[in-house]
Amino acid sequence: MGDGDNPWTSRLSLLVLTHVAGTVSIVSVLTMAPVVTHDLGLSAAQFGLFITAYYGAQAVFSIPAGGLVDRIGIGRALIVCHAGMVLGAVLFSQAKNFHMALAALAVMGAGYSISNPATARGVLEWFPVERRATAMGIKQVGVPIGGILGAGNGALVTMVAWSDIMLVVAVLISINGILCIRLARLPKHAVQEGSRNPLTNIREVMRDWNINRFVLLNGLYNFGQTNFFTFLTLFMREAALASQPIASLSIGIAQAASAVARIGWGVVSDTVFGGRRKGLMVWLGGVAVAGLCALLWVGPGQGVYLGLGLALLLGLTIASFAPLMQTLSVEATEPRLAGSCMGYNMFGTHIGGMIGPPVFGAMVDATGSYGAGWLVTAAVLGFGVVLLAFGFRERGR
Repeated sequence: MGDGDNPWTSRLSLLVLTHVAGTVSIVSVLTMAPVVTHDLGLSAAQFGLFITAYYGAQAVFSIPAGGLVDRIGIGRALIVCHAGMVLGAVLFSQAKNFHMALAALAVMGAGYSISNPATARGVLEWFPVERRATAMGIKQVGVPIGGILGAGNGALVTMVAWSDIMLVVAVLISINGILCIRLARLPKHAVQEGSRNPLTNIREVMRDWNINRFVLLNGLYNFGQTNFFTFLTLFMREAALASQPIASLSIGIAQAASAVARIGWGVVSDTVFGGRRKGLMVWLGGVAVAGLCALLWVGPGQGVYLGLGLALLLGLTIASFAPLMQTLSVEATEPRLAGSCMGYNMFGTHIGGMIGPPVFGAMVDATGSYGAGWLVTAAVLGFGVVLLAFGFRERGR
């Protein structure tokens, strides 16, 4: 692979597959939850800690991961990323108890933490600014694709042992990791070589208060997205009294809408908005706030159809913000600091995802209604929209 090849065909597919690989592993664990918890003798609370370990590891390692990408380059960082995800999947397949499974999820999350800084920097280096958000949206579509494949494993586990499924997942991840060796042969652009400490760049990034505000608002946006996906099925089952197939359909609608919108909003940003991202992100966040509030009117009977419609709306908005946010992130600082900025940004994003579900659950437990949870989620997201609109300065083209 030479430096002059077409990145749209030779490189972008590997970035997409990186997100497919990372997402299919964790979603497989989630969809196989009933079988895994039964076989390992886990309580619901213990299984919940799996998610805390996974996203907690991503939050902890996102910052050094960004510095690593800036220092060793995209290709080498992606090889390390896949190695971590493969190790986590293999460890989980061999888990015999809660503690081993918990450690496996943490390793898996640590490996995946490298993916966003590496793939986002790849988009920054390989694609022109006028098509950057489009490329970012295409590479991010690997997330919903991975989610769909992982959901399929939830059905497959009725016929195949979950440990064997995770071993197959590990093999598939390793294949894409091997393919990423091609990217390691590409010349490195603006990668800092002067310091051996991968945290050097992140200290420079953290001194920029414009970026600090951006990291905070990313956490607020992801607070909304995580709560939406975490509780939508339960909400449709318990509040709207929808059947299990219809409740599952609501997630499918949101994921499908997100897959289309992640590419679509990138194209709109590059063309209609002339490469500007902030205004479109404010608009998407504002519509999502209204959609979250409208969930209060979802109920049994005809209200189920409103729920499905709002799943579509929120799939197009709050579930699709990541590519635009990542584009803003790599454009918010100097190119040599892009990986570090992306890692710092993902730290804030994961913190928002970790905090959101417990807060939502506490509101539901305290009030006996999902309405309070949706209102709190809408309020937090609304604050993020205001902070983006008035507190963040988009970097000049």
